[in-house]
Amino acid sequence: MDKIYILDASGFLYRSYYAIRSMTNAKGESTNALFGFIRSVLKIFKDFDPTHIVSVFDGPNNAIARTKIYADYKAHRKGMPPDLIYQIQWAQEFCHLMGIPLLIPPNVEADDTIGTVAQWGASLGAHAYLCTSDKDMCQLVTDQIHILNTHKDNLILTPKEVEEQFGVRPDQMIDFLAITGDASDNVPGLPGFGPKTAVELLKTFGNLDYLLAHPRAVPGKKKQDTIVQYGEQALLSRKLVTIDTNVPVPLEIEFYRRVTPSFLHLKDFYAGMNFNSLIREMEPQLSELPAIVHAREVEEVHYILVDDEKALDDLIDYLSMQKEVCIDTETTSVLAIQAELVGIGLGVEQKKAWYIPTNGKLGIKKVLEKLKPLLENPNIQFFGHNLKYDYHVLLNYGIKFTLGFDTILASYLLNSHNRQHSLDYLTLEIFDKVKIPIQELIGKGKNQISMADVPLEKICEYCCEDVDYTIRLKEVLSHRLQERGLVPIMNEIESPLLPILAQMERHGIFVDVDKLNVLSKEIVYEIHKLEKNIYDMAGEEFNLNSPKQLSHILFHKLEIRPPKKTATGHSTNADVLESLSADYPIANKLLEYRTLEKLRSTYIDTLPEQVNPKTRRIHCNFNQVVAATGRLSCQDPNLQNIPVRTPLGRNIREAFRPQHEGWSFLAADYSQIELRLLAHLSEDTALMDAFKSNEDIHAYTASLIFGVPLNEVTPEQRHQAKAVNFGIIYGQQAFGLAQELGIDNKIAAIFIQMYFERYKKVKEFLEFCKTSAKESGRAVTLLGRERLIPEINSKNGMLRMAAERLAVNTPIQGTQADLIKMAMIRIDKRLREEQKRGFMILQIHDELIFEVPNEELESVSKLVKETMEGVVKLKVPLIVDIHIGKNWKEC
Repeated sequence: MDKIYILDASGFLYRSYYAIRSMTNAKGESTNALFGFIRSVLKIFKDFDPTHIVSVFDGPNNAIARTKIYADYKAHRKGMPPDLIYQIQWAQEFCHLMGIPLLIPPNVEADDTIGTVAQWGASLGAHAYLCTSDKDMCQLVTDQIHILNTHKDNLILTPKEVEEQFGVRPDQMIDFLAITGDASDNVPGLPGFGPKTAVELLKTFGNLDYLLAHPRAVPGKKKQDTIVQYGEQALLSRKLVTIDTNVPVPLEIEFYRRVTPSFLHLKDFYAGMNFNSLIREMEPQLSELPAIVHAREVEEVHYILVDDEKALDDLIDYLSMQKEVCIDTETTSVLAIQAELVGIGLGVEQKKAWYIPTNGKLGIKKVLEKLKPLLENPNIQFFGHNLKYDYHVLLNYGIKFTLGFDTILASYLLNSHNRQHSLDYLTLEIFDKVKIPIQELIGKGKNQISMADVPLEKICEYCCEDVDYTIRLKEVLSHRLQERGLVPIMNEIESPLLPILAQMERHGIFVDVDKLNVLSKEIVYEIHKLEKNIYDMAGEEFNLNSPKQLSHILFHKLEIRPPKKTATGHSTNADVLESLSADYPIANKLLEYRTLEKLRSTYIDTLPEQVNPKTRRIHCNFNQVVAATGRLSCQDPNLQNIPVRTPLGRNIREAFRPQHEGWSFLAADYSQIELRLLAHLSEDTALMDAFKSNEDIHAYTASLIFGVPLNEVTPEQRHQAKAVNFGIIYGQQAFGLAQELGIDNKIAAIFIQMYFERYKKVKEFLEFCKTSAKESGRAVTLLGRERLIPEINSKNGMLRMAAERLAVNTPIQGTQADLIKMAMIRIDKRLREEQKRGFMILQIHDELIFEVPNEELESVSKLVKETMEGVVKLKVPLIVDIHIGKNWKEC
């Protein structure tokens, strides 16, 4: 990825809505904004032919973050014109048809998403082009991030052009906007201070902080008084205009890769909008399509609503004779455990499906009474897309069906590097079919209705289409899995794991809310103490969460030499503060403050809100289709990220405990599994001998590197060897090791060189991983899981090096993920066979947590240890450590 084009889609649409005179389609619906949007996008395609592109829209409730700061933010704006709302939905449909990825994160303004993607792209060495006419974006401009204004004949703004146009540098734009304000967003600024004054002040004083600290140095008493009176307002304005570049966005290059447009559907789309000129322009592309495609006819499908008893009985008789049935549920919520069933879709063959409403004439009780024997028939496997959701929904009603093929898992196994596995995406990608959008049924925003209120005929078509295309997908994807040799991973690991994860989610984990509330008060007290300490060191109070204000304090007022500069000034990120912490106590205090504040906001104050009031437990979601390595991810909340090495992290874990007296937590974790896998895969004799002899591997490595007897290795040498051991797995170079250990680059390079001299086969294995990935474009685990690495042969050095690190790490981390998943499957089977009451509740990468009655602790410990250690035969032993406690902290 050498370049990425980031479209300000919301900006394009608004501009076109007001710039283009009224246009309508045959139904009389406005199309002017859509037409202008399409013209802008096609111009970018024609002039730049982007390979990586994304279209960014304002998410729902997008102003919430800034209205929390300033209630009147955008308050004067009228509501969106009704005839623009549906044009935005059409614009998103157009992007799908054009093969352009979309980003519409909720609670986030488009500017923040654009800024985040731009800085991420630039960090990979790519040039990011922000396709926008919004001057606020100029604060992001660097040598690698440019503004591309297609409405001004592709005017490109580099740092030089920004300064020429606005009179200030890009890193001064935030302060420029804070001074002038922005009437369109109701950002107040300094009253009476226009662009000319702002430029003069910034040229003289450099930045807003210095200006506010020295108001009497400004010529003119009126201006001085305004600065004194409205200084806080200017700081508030700066918060409002600062683009947040830390919003959650996909960080996989493949997500942003443009795919081939769906020209036939584009033609139909244009025709429906009366965009005849656009149809004429795409004739060359249409003429290149095979003639048989042009002659396509509208498919005849049979989507049947089943809402009377005889029809339902007949359907059940027919489906009872099948071996496989496709299933899809329609519900009232995306949260499966809380969802209420609205209807069930079923099907066996393409182009035919049935929809049985539970809110129709028969009612939910009668429908489920009749369907339960069919759904629980052990001779029928039910397949679907994202089956865990449907499995949960029916478990809510006491129905447990046999899980079959899941197309979302198949898509993930085939393309784990891709974040796009939705049914809508796959249907368009594979069948060139645009499915009925959910918004067409339930609307969006304030006007959104429940699925239960959608007319039966509409929901029938929607659900049956899902069933139909899931059946088609299964045929295609199952064939591809076979071609790629991925069927064993699907059948022996991913599919059997699915019901286990569902059961873990339903069990949940109990959390002592009272303990968290006490901890919250304690941490707030500690945060206030830290704030006071930092203010004393700084000599003034300031906003600790403002990078700009912090930068001014550290590098201007305290005159600390800044180690790193970003597009908006001197960086104050964790790496920078770490590098300063040895010499400057304020940096240490700031790191402490950030750690406490993050834990408070992420866990201590939010976990109580995520407790289910009925069960008094937290029910997180384990996702199989997110991490490209094959690892499970945990969401809502992410319990995998609660730190274990810090005292506060351990105190948070203490709040998690068994719900009932007489029960304990049991934790089982693989000891140094990644290094053991490295020994097995590399077949390095020295590394294998260390594990076979049950040596302390880090002390053993230190002994080899530093040439000292094992019993004379110092704690410092062991620490350094440990960093090398784990750094090698992640492809760490001398620079990264030097930073981690706080040593010179040359010394770090010598450490790595000595490591490879002692473990020669490890070096050969790592080189093999890179070479193999370059030849095949993929990395493979011990059990055959694949990860495609499209950037491995990139001409961009930074991208290629990142891909090489993936090629080295994936066989190890991916194999570790496979092994613990296999262990989970076997442990679950044994727990059921031996009728144990204990159950699995969490998986934290190489660790499993169980809730076990005390009388079973000994037997379950033995069962878990035996199973995990024997899950596969390696050239070195797998070792599992067992810990038991009254809460998670004690484990």
